[in-house]
Formats: sequence, C-alpha cells, structure tokens
Amino acid sequence: MEHQKKSSLKRSKPNYVNSIVGVALVLLLMGIMGWVFLNFERAGNALKEDIKVQVFLRTANKDSISQMQQYISTQPFAKNVDYIDKEKAKQIWNKDNNEDWAKILDANPLPESIDFYARAAYVNKDSLDAISTHIISLFGNQITEIKYPKDLVNNINEKATRFGLAFLVISSILCLIVIFSIDNTIKLAMFSNRFLIKTMQMVGATRSFIARPMDIKAIINGLISSGIAIILLFIIISWIENQVPQLKVIHDTKLNFILFGGMILVGVGISLFSTHRSVIKYLKMKLDDLY
Repeated sequence: MEHQKKSSLKRSKPNYVNSIVGVALVLLLMGIMGWVFLNFERAGNALKEDIKVQVFLRTANKDSISQMQQYISTQPFAKNVDYIDKEKAKQIWNKDNNEDWAKILDANPLPESIDFYARAAYVNKDSLDAISTHIISLFGNQITEIKYPKDLVNNINEKATRFGLAFLVISSILCLIVIFSIDNTIKLAMFSNRFLIKTMQMVGATRSFIARPMDIKAIINGLISSGIAIILLFIIISWIENQVPQLKVIHDTKLNFILFGGMILVGVGISLFSTHRSVIKYLKMKLDDLY
C-alpha cells in the first residue's frame, strides 16, 4: 500500500526537466528565425547602401564644386559624399580594370564627379530619379549627367520584395509552430499533476492558492528555458560570424539584446499562460474525467 502511494505521488509530479528542455529547444528555433530575419533586413540594407550615385561635373570651379558637395552632404539621402578629381578617377579606373592607359593616352578623358552612396530607404528607381531631378534643378548648369546602376537597383528591390514576402510567410508559420509546441509541452508536463490539483481543491484549497505556486514555477521554468536558449543562440551566432566575417560588419548588439529579450518574454509568457490555463482546466473537470 505504501509502495502504491509513493508510485502515485511520483506519477503526480510534472516532468519539469523535459518541459524546460523542450521549451528551450523551441525558443532556440524562434531565436534563430528572429536572428535570420534581423540580419536579412540589415544585409539587404547594406547591399542597397553600396549603390553609388555619380554626379558628373561640367564646371571646374572649386568653389562651385565645394558648394555642391556640401549641399549633397547635408541631404538625408546621401552618405560618404566624395569629390573625385581626374587623378582620383584615373586611379579608380585603373584599379577596377587592372590597366594603366598612360602607355596609350596622353590626356585623361575621365570627367570629375561628386560621388555618394544612397541610403537604403532611397534605393529605388522612383526615389533615385527624384533625387537626380532635384540635383539637376539646382545645379543643372554645373553638371553633365547623373548616373547610377539602374538595372542593379531594380534587381535588388525585386529580389528583396520576393524574398521578404517568402520569409514573412515562413516566419508566420514557424511562429505558430513555436507557440503550439511550447503550449503542448507545458500541457504535457501539467497532465501528470492533474490529480494533485484536484486533491487540493477537494480539501478546500482556493483556486488562487492552488494556481499561485504553479504559476511561479512556470515563470522560473520559462526563465531557465529562455536562458538555455539564449546561451545556445549566442554560441551559434558567434560561430556563424566567425565562419562568415561579412556578418560582423552588420552585427548589431542592441538588436541582439532585443531579440534575447523577446525570447524571454515569449518563454515566460507562454509558460505562464499554458500552466495557468491547465490548472483552471483541471479544476473545472470532474474527478472521473481525470482518468
């Protein structure tokens, strides 16, 4: 008889270890998905901000060139504004083409220009055309033309839109999977505790008295699961960035902390919600229905 009681008591204890590990793994999946999303956006912005706009100059007046360069530098659409004289233009051409025309040509045919990189929000055909029109309207008599890689801009935006939509659909599906997985993991852990909950109710314990310690336990378990998931995710991120050094350039510690905070909120929130809901569910059930 005593053995049966001990066996029954053991069965009544929820398997918190399995629950913690299960929730941690699901949160890790969510964290990886969130990190990919954040880096996808930042990588796309970094690629867009590698688009160079060249304002080719007609004038050789240094004051006019300086005025134009200063004006463009103050605009929200431009960054890294640089004046390219004929000698610097020649050096860039030789570097890109691995040649030196000095052996063939005596004069430098390359025009001077003011080059700048467009910010990501402005890298689309309509915005860049509007920027070109605006600059020409102000300095039209001092410039010959404004050039940027139109085909590349169109391809970047088309692919970004396509991949962004696909990733949004996949992320939505994975978010639902994450929520349901954590919810089911918690409910399975609480299933073995149903008789204890009902017994406490039968001896006169109030609903809040029964639920409070289990809710506190759920918060603690959620924090532990989140902590495990964050540590594993940090290790994975560090390894990937070591393997792909380009990712270190777009690394943003602030965004990573926001991601880690979101994992904690999801882990604790769903654990608490699922645990409390399970307690209320078993309190409402009849004793015979628990078997």
